[in-house]
Amino acid sequence: MLDKKLSDLFLKVSSKAALSSYYQIGKKDKIAADKAAVDSMRSELNKIDMNGRIVIGEGELDKAPMLYIGEELGSKNGPDLDIAVDPLEGTNLVANNLPGGLSVIAIAEKNNLFGAPETYMDKISSNVSETGVTDLDFSIKKNIYNLAEYKNKKPKDLTVCILDRPRHKDIIDDLKKLNINLKLISDGDVSGALLVTDKKYSVDLFLGIGGGPEGVLAASALDAFNCNFQGRFLFQTEDEKSRALKMGIKDFKKKYELKEIVTGDSIFCATGITAGDITSGIEIINNEFISETLITHKSLGLKKIIKKKQKIQ
Repeated sequence: MLDKKLSDLFLKVSSKAALSSYYQIGKKDKIAADKAAVDSMRSELNKIDMNGRIVIGEGELDKAPMLYIGEELGSKNGPDLDIAVDPLEGTNLVANNLPGGLSVIAIAEKNNLFGAPETYMDKISSNVSETGVTDLDFSIKKNIYNLAEYKNKKPKDLTVCILDRPRHKDIIDDLKKLNINLKLISDGDVSGALLVTDKKYSVDLFLGIGGGPEGVLAASALDAFNCNFQGRFLFQTEDEKSRALKMGIKDFKKKYELKEIVTGDSIFCATGITAGDITSGIEIINNEFISETLITHKSLGLKKIIKKKQKIQ
């Protein structure tokens, strides 16, 4: 079980990274925005008494600055932790001053967080804890009708969130034929998956192809909410398959259940940079900043938005 104090420490990590990226809002430079968040997150992580190891890094695909997989962080005195990071989810959102930029981090005890390769993942998440209602292997129609029956709704009253990408044209067309309400998002499939966690977001299902690492991050939060998540990696090159083999992945078509992605206790923090569906953005007043963070700590049953004021140092 993870110490309660770690929740506060990692909330500070994500909020400081969000603040650093805040200064790049609207500057049209996504690399600089990402680097600011990465550098801050690395600095704050190294202040924590832990033996931390990055299992989900960021930046390999777009050549951005990285907290790389295997990087060791912390004072080397303290618990052994797996760490998953996306210091800036939504680089384009922050660079272009659009809603929904987040700084995201998740931790678990050593060997309890899946080390996902930097590749695409087909995903599905819903606010249903029972198995067999929604499933990656079901057709779009079956998923919709199962979910509508489970929720005692008509299919036309369901809302599905999906990344607005050309690769999703067939899925979107199928959903339109079923008269489903669509929530199309331009970026940020961690936050997209999390929209199923609370009725106030009015999203019943999230699906589609996004980043594999983002899938692991989302799963760590969804676990605390007792939601459903499944993911399947989509390897596109032999190099991706080779890297996956080195990470211990042998079945390239395996469908991963949530409990295979994150086991045991976990902590998840997502701090808003620009205001979005889940959190407000960073606000600066004099020499202080105000942040909002979605935080979960599974073993404590903690899952809420925390608004925090801190001094700018």
